[in-house]
Amino acid sequence: MTERPRPHAVQAATKRFLDEEAGAGLVEYALIFMLFLTLLLGSADFGRALYAYHFVSNAAREATRWAAVNGSTCSSDGSCSFPNGAQASDVQNFVTTHVPLGIKSSGLTVKPTWPSTAGTCLTTNNAPGCTVDVQVQYAFSFAFPFVYSKTLTLTSESQTVILH
Repeated sequence: MTERPRPHAVQAATKRFLDEEAGAGLVEYALIFMLFLTLLLGSADFGRALYAYHFVSNAAREATRWAAVNGSTCSSDGSCSFPNGAQASDVQNFVTTHVPLGIKSSGLTVKPTWPSTAGTCLTTNNAPGCTVDVQVQYAFSFAFPFVYSKTLTLTSESQTVILH
């Protein structure tokens, strides 16, 4: 005759087995949750980076257009208040006063130049027919450093011909 296991012994063996596996689900959940959180926060940070790059690109285009409209002859027709047209500091002020929420103006660099080619552009750099070039840079820092810890420099450049 074989002896049948007692119900109490079976319950004790099952309890010991469950006690050994009780923490495995929690560890698996913690690992998956960390991966999910990294993916979620990384997506949000890259969305912020895309927003910042969109601002940099738009700021370069708008500043170039503004400098082209405010050339050296704009004061003669009364369309601007600059006696000799917009200078580099005026273009920089234009960009820094149009900074949207979420962009730090301390990380913003604006470099307007008037490349001289020939003719009146050699003597008056912002004369009609000359070109104006505006480069805007922004030092973007990710909010969550475990995604990417270095500062990302976003740059955009625009060039156009001065109208008046």
